[in-house]
Amino acid sequence: MQQTLRHFLTGLSIGAANVIPGVSGGTIALLMGVYGRLLGAIGHLTGEPLRQVRARRWRQAWAAADGPFLATLGAGMVVSIFTFARLFEWLLRTREVETMAFFFGLILLSILYVGQGVRHWRADRLIALLAGAAVAAGVALLAPASENPDPVYVFICGVVAVASMILPGLSGSFVLLMMGNYALVLGAVGHLHWPVLIPMTLGCVVGLLGFSRLLDWVLKRWRDLTLALMTGFVLGSLAVIWPWKHKATVDITRADGGVKTVVTGFDWYLPDVSIATALALALMALGALSVWLLETRVGRMDDRRNGSASGSGSEGSPHG
Repeated sequence: MQQTLRHFLTGLSIGAANVIPGVSGGTIALLMGVYGRLLGAIGHLTGEPLRQVRARRWRQAWAAADGPFLATLGAGMVVSIFTFARLFEWLLRTREVETMAFFFGLILLSILYVGQGVRHWRADRLIALLAGAAVAAGVALLAPASENPDPVYVFICGVVAVASMILPGLSGSFVLLMMGNYALVLGAVGHLHWPVLIPMTLGCVVGLLGFSRLLDWVLKRWRDLTLALMTGFVLGSLAVIWPWKHKATVDITRADGGVKTVVTGFDWYLPDVSIATALALALMALGALSVWLLETRVGRMDDRRNGSASGSGSEGSPHG
């Protein structure tokens, strides 16, 4: 029961993180210690579970797919979308600096714990760390590409967007915006434009199943190097989460006539000395404190230190 509750709360956190610019669900999954198990479960859906389904052995298929884990995690994400996620959306509209300050502190300290998963820091690990940070920070500096409705490109957008969502520190929607097709996909969803939705959905499915399996395989073979790269991704995402910045925005008109304002770039600055700044810094410290409490007092599934980031670890992934 305690493990089920933990997975549900993790799902809540992952769902809420998706509404915070620069905070990815992969970062939260990594911090909460379920990243390896999640990759393994998703990556193996087309293996033994599918064979059991074909044989109509439903109970065995459910167990092979790690169904209880995925269902509990998914339930938490769904609940979060309709509850806590909306709270964070409201906070971002009314108290953006304070909200981003809290998450900046949370992510900043979580980098230390994620980095602890690297057993041996060597030159190649440090290079991977810097490369990951450069890629994640560079995404925030890119100019958006032009819209391209070609089905092959839309398919690629689906693959890349989902892959970005899986990787800690990268935002799938922001990457889709940089590829130029955010408005196209947004309009297709609102208008049910199938020539765009079909290749996009196929790309998402291929990206989810293929990339999660690839990443699970990579983690098993080059664990330290991959975790160092992921730590860099999370470090680079701080550029997007930095509370004090001016945003370059553009209004995108959906196919259904609605208008959505999206961020295309940032202009960072240092805060002045004021009570508002002191409050933001206090919330930043509170975010860091919450991670410390999570790690030291609440306890967690030791995904990184005991090797379950490679798909087999303390949570007993059935795919290890």
